[in-house]
Amino acid sequence: MNKNIKLFSVISYITWIGWIIAFVFGDRNDRILKQHLNQALALNIVGILVSTGNRIGGIIGYAAGIIAMFAFAFTIWGIVRAVKMSDEPLPFIGNFRVF
Repeated sequence: MNKNIKLFSVISYITWIGWIIAFVFGDRNDRILKQHLNQALALNIVGILVSTGNRIGGIIGYAAGIIAMFAFAFTIWGIVRAVKMSDEPLPFIGNFRVF
């Protein structure tokens, strides 16, 4: 296993810029990196939806805040799994596949 796979797997969870860096420079044929790229992309999309919900406010804003807390926990969980080089999917978003 290449050490860069672990690095790019962790970087993919850190904002959109980190995801783009991991996507462009990482080995997309590696199953572990591919798993973490897919999960990080799903979490980034959830982040966009949550920020939109927070701007709407009201009950939608409260629900978005709760979802944001879960998304943050899943991000930390994904980073921990990336450090351990685990390809086990995260609950709920782990089956999300783009590539």
